[in-house]
This record gives sequence, C-alpha cells and structure tokens, in this order.
Amino acid sequence: MTTPRLLFGLLLAALTVAVAPAADAGGKRPVVVELFTSQGCSSCPPADAVIGHLADRKDVLALTLPVTYWDMLGWKDTLASDGNTRRQKAYAAAMGRGGVYTPQMIVDGVTDVVGSREQAVDAAITSRAELQIKVGASDGMPNPNATIWLFHILGHAQVAVGNGENSGHTLGYRNVVRDVKAVGMWKGQPVSLDLPRAEMASAPYDAIAVVVQQNGYGRILGAAEISRAAYAIAW
Repeated sequence: MTTPRLLFGLLLAALTVAVAPAADAGGKRPVVVELFTSQGCSSCPPADAVIGHLADRKDVLALTLPVTYWDMLGWKDTLASDGNTRRQKAYAAAMGRGGVYTPQMIVDGVTDVVGSREQAVDAAITSRAELQIKVGASDGMPNPNATIWLFHILGHAQVAVGNGENSGHTLGYRNVVRDVKAVGMWKGQPVSLDLPRAEMASAPYDAIAVVVQQNGYGRILGAAEISRAAYAIAW
C-alpha cells in the first residue's frame, strides 16, 4: 500500500516538474489565480462565475478564498475564514495598496484585477503564462527564498444566502480554499516534506494544492494540485 508520505512526495514531485526546465509542454506549471470573494457582496457572483470557468482550464490553478469582513452586514459567510482575510490583507501590504476589496483576483502573486472583469483577468493570465520561470538547484535565481503553501480545496459548494445583499439567492463556488498554511521553505535546493496525517484532517476538502511563493506573498514560482481521490486509498 502506498504511504501518505509517498503520496505527498508524488505531489511535490509534480511540483518539481512544473518549476524545473521543461522538456516539453507537459512541464509547464499552471498560472495561480486567487479570487477574494464573499457571500455578502452583491458584486461578487459574476466574479464567482469567472473563477468557475477558470477552474476548468488546465493552464490555471483557480482558488476561491471567501473573506470575513462582509459578515458585519448581517450574513455570516459560511465558507469564509480569517486565514483567507489575512492572506488578502498581506497581498495589499505587499503590493502597496491602500486596502482590500471584493471581488479581487490576484494573478500569480503579482497582479490584482477586479474579478468580474473577465477580459482583464484573461489578459493578466496570458501575461503570466508567457513568462517562463525556471527554478534550478539555486544558480541563476537571486534570493531563492520561498514559502511552500498547502491549500485544502473544496471543489464545489452551493450556499443559500439568508440575509445581506444577496439574501434569497443561491450562490455557486468553485475551488474554495477551506484552509491554507505554510508547510515549509524552499531555498534553492530540492525539498522533501513529511506531512503528518493530522494535516489532512482539517476543514472539508476534496483536493490539495501546493504553491511555492517567493518571500511568502510575492511571485509564484511553482504550483501543483492533486485530488483527494488520488491519495484517499492510503488512509
């Protein structure tokens, strides 16, 4: 039987392929698109639909991150987390923004776009997709100091909103981030992580994504995703 350690090793191996010099198109990593949204925000459903379309693309790792600060209007977002809110605020600080907003998309850790503006989102993805970032053993890259993020993702969610601006509407979401945490650092050398089983038993999810991000909230250097079905048998 394959062990959890080996399965996570396979996930990291996929990540290594994604960020290493590619021998063919199969080695290209996806562009990471993060949508900060809320069930209490009336302008967010169009952006939720955009991220839903992006979730079907093989060249994009689409992540929905519901935030908490709209809860004050009377509807507590049933999918939101303080971790998602902190992540958005950290991006605002890193990008020199005066504050946060919804719906906001962060593309590959370097560009923010209003999430409902699909053409602008596509342009930002295309711009990042054309840029090849090769991560070697450490040579050729200044300051190889990156955080390895682990995302627990719920592929689909439907929420009947009972109050606030979207009261009476049922909202659909794709690739909702239920939990995100830093699990290690990458400093230019191959990294192997042992992931305790307890890490896999957090908020409900059906996939895992690993993102390697320079300086924590900077440029995305690599990404990989694996469905829960691919490793659940090991439990």
